Amino acid sequence: MRSLFTRFFQLEAASGLLLIAAAILALVINNSPLSYLYNGLLDVPVAVKVGALEIAKPLLLWINDGLMALFFLLIGLEVKREVVDGQLSKPSQVILPATAAVGGMVVPALVYWFINRDNPAAVAGWAIPTATDIAFALGVLALLGKRVPASLKLFLMTLAIIDDLGAIIVIALFYSGTLSSVSLMLAAACLVALIAMNRLGVVKLGPYLIIGLVLWVCVLKSGVHATLAGVALALCIPLRTRNAESSPLLSLEHALHPWVAYAILPLFAFANAGVSLAGMTLESFTHPVPLGIAVGLLAGKTVGVFGLTWLAIKLRLAALPTGASWGQLLGVAILCGIGFTMSLFVGSLAFVPGSSDYAGMDRMGILTGSFIAAVVGYAVTAMASRAPRTH
Repeated sequence: MRSLFTRFFQLEAASGLLLIAAAILALVINNSPLSYLYNGLLDVPVAVKVGALEIAKPLLLWINDGLMALFFLLIGLEVKREVVDGQLSKPSQVILPATAAVGGMVVPALVYWFINRDNPAAVAGWAIPTATDIAFALGVLALLGKRVPASLKLFLMTLAIIDDLGAIIVIALFYSGTLSSVSLMLAAACLVALIAMNRLGVVKLGPYLIIGLVLWVCVLKSGVHATLAGVALALCIPLRTRNAESSPLLSLEHALHPWVAYAILPLFAFANAGVSLAGMTLESFTHPVPLGIAVGLLAGKTVGVFGLTWLAIKLRLAALPTGASWGQLLGVAILCGIGFTMSLFVGSLAFVPGSSDYAGMDRMGILTGSFIAAVVGYAVTAMASRAPRTH
């Protein structure tokens, strides 16, 4: 039994499979006689108080604002590593996935806006279909094994990282609340301290994490979304060291990865994917909000990613990934429509549960669009991987 679990967690697709299981479990529980337990658990008040400072939130927001800050910390670490030493450090290797990522964000946003353009309240969800779930998409692609060239997996991973970076910018610019100048100044002071430690050659993770926790509290109280503190902290942690010490950034990234992949993201999916199907009809799925999200994820992502990729290659700005075919590239473009975790997260900011009429509707569109994108993307990539490869 132990070796069975070990083999499962060594699978590339393991994180994606756990996300699916968590989402299905949430749907089943919230549409059963146990739904009161599901909603009651997420509404449990949790408070932390130190002197005059108090943070009191329901469990759902501790997951979305607290645990997801660790997810964004991991994204920040990955982005910094790729920019300094990885695929994002070489302009020639960035052009194609960056072009695809831009298309994969702009076109779905336009699709959603077009469908909801007559409803100002609904238009706030324009960024929901722009996100790609890197764990889910890579997990589905990994199910095809060696039939898919490594260059295509690298293309998808780089695209998804740039996509996540775009999502971070969108959250910072468009989904921040009323700002507190005092909290922002304290957050700025924390950032200065972190940058100073980096420049002075501090390589111990402890001081960075302590000041990072203070930074998270300041950002949480400032009106800027708290998860951005994770990204800011990641960019301040040194990748290289002056002596023979191990890299602080790589050490933290390796330590965080299993917790994020196998605990934080499945827990987030469980807490946010539990859509109640009570009273739902076919018309519920054709409402402009879920329809705009689903069509944006499925059609918008496909057209945006594949269209701009094709254009970049035809203009000789970049080359088709080594060993890949146009059919496989189309399949990967469809897989980019798996928004899931990131879309659910952006949706929780655009349509706040309890204060927006569209809070449940956005999840319907996300789950529907992501599921269809996963099935169709897998099928197209699998068929293209069986056919002879032609450039």
